Amino acid sequence: MASITLKGVNKSYGRHAAVIRDVDLNIAPGEFCVFVGESGCGKSTLLRMIAGLEEMTGGDLFIGGTRMNDVPAAKRGVAMVFQSYALFPHMTVYENLSFGLTLSKVDKHVIREKVNATARALQLEPLLDRLPKALSGGQRQRVAIGRAIIREPGVFLFDEPLSNLDASLRLQTRHEIARIHRDIDGASSIYVTHDQVEAMTLADRIVLLNAGAAVEKEGSIAQCGPPLELYYRPRNRFVAGFIGSPKMNFIPARLVSASERLAQVRLETGETLTACVDARRLQPGETLTLGIRPEDAGMGTSCQHLMRDVQWQERLGESTYVYLRDGQAPAPWTIKLPGSASAHTGQRLPISIPAASLHAFDEHGDALTRCTEDLPVPIALPA
Repeated sequence: MASITLKGVNKSYGRHAAVIRDVDLNIAPGEFCVFVGESGCGKSTLLRMIAGLEEMTGGDLFIGGTRMNDVPAAKRGVAMVFQSYALFPHMTVYENLSFGLTLSKVDKHVIREKVNATARALQLEPLLDRLPKALSGGQRQRVAIGRAIIREPGVFLFDEPLSNLDASLRLQTRHEIARIHRDIDGASSIYVTHDQVEAMTLADRIVLLNAGAAVEKEGSIAQCGPPLELYYRPRNRFVAGFIGSPKMNFIPARLVSASERLAQVRLETGETLTACVDARRLQPGETLTLGIRPEDAGMGTSCQHLMRDVQWQERLGESTYVYLRDGQAPAPWTIKLPGSASAHTGQRLPISIPAASLHAFDEHGDALTRCTEDLPVPIALPA
């Protein structure tokens, strides 16, 4: 069991701007933490610094309470699974799995037992005599994961391990990684991805990194917390726009009036909406941005609504995405409807905008407090 603690960690290359700035993070033993963010935000760099493959420009790293700044990668007690598999092409699956143990001069009988147990867990037993070139992408990735597992490290590091797999293999291997993490008691895992579906489904906690302007003000971590917290309570507009698929719709507006639990706003089109947010720190007339997720908007006039024209639709079977014109805005709105719904280009639709579903952000992008219930209460399923 090993905790991971980063204190004021920074990384820059020469005179260039910092890639990682002021990262403070504590990952508990047994926690599955996912680093997610746009390309170039530094998530793989941060992972490689934890692994010891990149030097930190500043700050401290502790694994299991021991300061690791000057400890070589091989002695940090971590195992890393790479995007490119990094298997030895001239070695069989058995030899790839046993390589690290052989280097450590572990008894051959023990090596055989560990390799067989790992191969059973990952369904690799029929493949032990094959070379990597005779394996599929999913099989190669399982071998790479097995090579990490067999060392029984206190920390697992995954650097976009599924990005080279097709959709069905990604799903299968994602389930495999989640199961492995559950089965290895006390091991901490850090997983890097740009895929928010992987982040939402695997993580105990998500660390969303930001390479944009907010880095200067707040550091590289835009928000850190359980997946549903980032979804329902984004700290700022960047988080709100990153988490969720399709992305949140943003609507420019100005504040008309505010009370403790409600804000009246006027859109650029002159329409007015009410949002369940506390906007009392803003003055009437100040600019703000409303946000509503595609799945929270709908069709109908049962609550406050806006009339918008259809640009096009995407029918996906179980759901239909309808894209709507919003005045002169460069990007259309998106609403998610049941798969049976159908709309045609140019059709004018009433779009319901529930006040309780609206988010709001000030001119700096910081979220206003939502005056709605906290995270949904889990529904107990029948035994």
